[in-house]
Amino acid sequence: MRDFIAQLPLELSLEDYSSTEEIAYLPSRLSTAGAPAGIDPQVGDFTYYAPWGNLALFYRDFAYSPGLIRLGRITGGLEYLAYSGSKQVKIELAPAE
Repeated sequence: MRDFIAQLPLELSLEDYSSTEEIAYLPSRLSTAGAPAGIDPQVGDFTYYAPWGNLALFYRDFAYSPGLIRLGRITGGLEYLAYSGSKQVKIELAPAE
């Protein structure tokens, strides 16, 4: 997770993948040390797919995937991910409350 936070803020172009998730490639790969072998992603999961080195934001459920690491959850605005076409996003660390 530290590797990901160190890359923030990020401006990325999301592309649809299999009508299930939006993906984008990071400037550099993240460490997977200590990560689980994979997860069964659910709607709203914000993940890293280690074999390809990309982020994957799930707007539909999917099956267990080896190499998939959950980074967090999207709690609002999921409906925008299902729109067709590429999407520009900015990912930044939220200020502490």
